Amino acid sequence: MVHQFIEQSVYYIGLNPPRIRKCLSLLDENQIWIKPNEQSNSIGNLILHLCGNITQYVLSGLGGLKDERMRDREFTAKGGLTKAELLNKMEAVTDKAVAIIRAMDEKSLTALRMVQGFELTGTAIIIHVTEHFSYHIGQIALLTKLFDNKDLGFYEGVDLQQKNTAPAR
Repeated sequence: MVHQFIEQSVYYIGLNPPRIRKCLSLLDENQIWIKPNEQSNSIGNLILHLCGNITQYVLSGLGGLKDERMRDREFTAKGGLTKAELLNKMEAVTDKAVAIIRAMDEKSLTALRMVQGFELTGTAIIIHVTEHFSYHIGQIALLTKLFDNKDLGFYEGVDLQQKNTAPAR
């Protein structure tokens, strides 16, 4: 059961960097730093925020690295990194996180930790990072569609009309 949880979590985390890559490929360097309004974030800010969150929760919370996150900077940045630099940063953080998650065992999944002021098990941290990543990918996808007016093709080649079947017993 532990192995299935870890592998399925890694699978869903792994869906996201290619989606970011696709979105960035459709945009120019300026578009990634445009905020639709003062209450919203740019795509660049969202990528920095995802890197910060994954670093704090997985690399520090599960992997034991010192927590040096400066969360406010993720949202106040107005540039300074190119699309390629943001993508490289995201992919490096994700690769490190996946390696840490894959190394977890049942004891480390159930151990409690304090992360960002929350008392969480290793399992809760992985769930948080997985859903948080997906949440912000949705925002990045929406902003990309608003700029580019194209289908992003995230499910290209997949028949989403298939009906459910009964589970194997």
